[in-house]
Amino acid sequence: MAVGILKAYEKMPMLNSACILLIGSDIEQQQQLADAILKEERTFRIKIHLATSLPLPSSMDALRPRIDLVVFLINLHSKKSLTTVEMSLPYLDKNLFIGKVYFLATGAARREHCSVEMYDVKKLADAYCSPVFFMELESEKSRSVTAERLIEVLRIAAGHVQGMSSVFLSSLLMPFHRDSDDF
Repeated sequence: MAVGILKAYEKMPMLNSACILLIGSDIEQQQQLADAILKEERTFRIKIHLATSLPLPSSMDALRPRIDLVVFLINLHSKKSLTTVEMSLPYLDKNLFIGKVYFLATGAARREHCSVEMYDVKKLADAYCSPVFFMELESEKSRSVTAERLIEVLRIAAGHVQGMSSVFLSSLLMPFHRDSDDF
């Protein structure tokens, strides 16, 4: 496998812990979301890693825990944001796309300022069989709601919910597509 590929199950899980990797070009937005996640009540320890893009530095591989969930942040007001995500995707092992990769698009509330179309983000998420959340991070309240949702997804992706898998959750969150030729 190519150097720098982030693999799905390359490390053992840690007891009562989970790790989320937030990737995006807007460092301030990442940090605000990470802070919101850490403020939320939870029953397990969360480790958060921030990256502007992939691949991750190989010098950190030994120190990094297993990544349970990868969240790509796409700011709809920045084409660079989408380009960064697109350029990072090849550095993920295909097994991560089985319930452990999500796209989080922000900025849809102010559509007049968008330089990235929501359709393009949906198309990208569909191409990688991964759910997309359209959430706002402008206020503390909206960051809290987003953090709650991501914590629940992380809890499932890390295997802390008996009888629920990240694959099942991911399939529930994916839109149902029908081709008109099927009828």
